[in-house]
Amino acid sequence: MDPSPDNRHARHLTLPQIGDEGQRKIEAARVLIVGLGGLGSPAALYLAAAGVGRGRAGALVLADFDVVELSNLQRQIAHTSPRAGQLKTHSARTACLAIDPDLTIETIDHGLDDDDLAETVPGMDLVLDCSDNFPTRFAINAACVRAGVPLVSGAAIRFDGQLMTIDPRRADTPCYHCLYQDVGQEQTDGCAQAGILGPVVGLVGCLQALEALKLLCDAGQSLAGRLMLIDGLSLSIDEIALAPRPGCPVCPTRPAPVAPAPREADPGAPR
Repeated sequence: MDPSPDNRHARHLTLPQIGDEGQRKIEAARVLIVGLGGLGSPAALYLAAAGVGRGRAGALVLADFDVVELSNLQRQIAHTSPRAGQLKTHSARTACLAIDPDLTIETIDHGLDDDDLAETVPGMDLVLDCSDNFPTRFAINAACVRAGVPLVSGAAIRFDGQLMTIDPRRADTPCYHCLYQDVGQEQTDGCAQAGILGPVVGLVGCLQALEALKLLCDAGQSLAGRLMLIDGLSLSIDEIALAPRPGCPVCPTRPAPVAPAPREADPGAPR
């Protein structure tokens, strides 16, 4: 049977990098989104629109413990004023099902500790870290590395955003802990203290969804091994090449890093 029999994904099917086979992979995938705020909102909506969870074995799994507040609505576009006070997972599920009522959407309505992640992550094809604090990011990274599950991690604050992909299936790329080792107090301020421009966090969430769909379809080049940096004030996107850190306590057992093959510069490549 062809995927998406109602033809809602016809524009995917015409893309040679996706086609019928890629769409089937998207629909059969189990994808976990941790955090349904400014990052998780656009990511969830675009993955739902793409068909994640439409297949028999697939599901879009939404994890968050927080409730919708009016102050969220400036950037958390999955939520609405009438749903203030609802759990963000339930509000986002409503928004996703409004796009496609045939999706399987599961919710986890509490914070995920190490045991929860150890139980949940191995059943996923992909994880999106849309959380807003370093302890959660470190815990998600460790669980994904142990389970060998790819992770797309995003963050945004003020006018700045960043994006990286952790792919434990590749020995030549770093994990999140390779990049961030010690977190000082100056790094822990959140949006409530520092502020955030809504489109900046929305842009990062959209890029997380794009990277997720590429990984599910094995299309193009993933961001693994590169850190994307977005400066909203200058509207510049740059990138930094990353390598595994020797002695990383999370991913210590690795062969010697393999130098990436040379590639042509992309137009508008990140800094």
